[in-house]
Amino acid sequence: MMSQKTIKWGILGCGNIAGKFATDLKLVPDAELSAVASSDITKAKEFSNTHHSKRYYDSYDALFNDSEIDIIYIATIHVSHAELSIRAMKHGKHVLCEKPLALNAKEAVKMIEISKQTQCFFMEALWTRFNPVFIEVLKRIKNKEIGEVNYINADFAFRSNHTLDSRVFNLDLGGGTILDIGIYPVFLTYTVLGIPKNIISSAILHETTGCDIQTSMIFEYPKASANLYSSFTSDSDMIAKISGTEGHIHINNRWHESESFTIVKNGTKKTIQLSKIGKGYAHEIMECHHCIRENKIESDLWSHQNSLDLISILDDVREQIGLVYPQEKSNLRI
Repeated sequence: MMSQKTIKWGILGCGNIAGKFATDLKLVPDAELSAVASSDITKAKEFSNTHHSKRYYDSYDALFNDSEIDIIYIATIHVSHAELSIRAMKHGKHVLCEKPLALNAKEAVKMIEISKQTQCFFMEALWTRFNPVFIEVLKRIKNKEIGEVNYINADFAFRSNHTLDSRVFNLDLGGGTILDIGIYPVFLTYTVLGIPKNIISSAILHETTGCDIQTSMIFEYPKASANLYSSFTSDSDMIAKISGTEGHIHINNRWHESESFTIVKNGTKKTIQLSKIGKGYAHEIMECHHCIRENKIESDLWSHQNSLDLISILDDVREQIGLVYPQEKSNLRI
């Protein structure tokens, strides 16, 4: 078992999400940001200065070869997740990879295989799974506090101000709402109800780029259903509603990072507040540390199979709406 020494992190990709992650990393006592890497040396240096890493690189290989680093957080564009995660693990590094884990299930299978071969810890960075509110909501659902869950309504939608050359609209970079934000309501429903027996999906595709800018999904289960939605075209209240035979739970705005939820039962409402550490990334960081110290290659809370199930569901949704990425058309392989 790994000792309680400081766990040293590398961050690959120096964008907005990486910055939020690095800020929360400082709040975890046994974590240290050792090095960062970007294809742009100026960006790497600025990021390093802001977040006080010991080293910065303009080469991903330099980060992989840094002998001090225990685990690498991969925060690059979607299409690079599989390749970079595999390279990192082949260099003996544990990996926390931003969601989506991969473009599709085929890539995810290869990533998981490498984790098993190298015995490196590997986890998808679905930070919501480790949010204290989310954990408490799942506990109450499991304890049948609202009876049997029979309906979920959840979305992730906002009016995007990104330009058409942004990664979110670029199919070459894995653009569209499904992998970027649609993954959240799908994740919620899968975590509560499992894999649906049937999926019905519809989308509006951008007339220029071809990526989905609005996607509606209905998940059907033997005794439940879910209405899910993701959009770059309008704002939503971002409240997730989980209904059961004896009551319902609202995970309050913005549900994927909320610090409160409300139980409505027997004509009464009760709101429970649970604070996060920082923005909320600290909780997944602490889970990584726990798993590494226990010599685990996957988390019990968000396992390899969980990630594979989730991306497989997203594959089904994309197939229904006709969203295919160029890498898939050309049958490129890692």
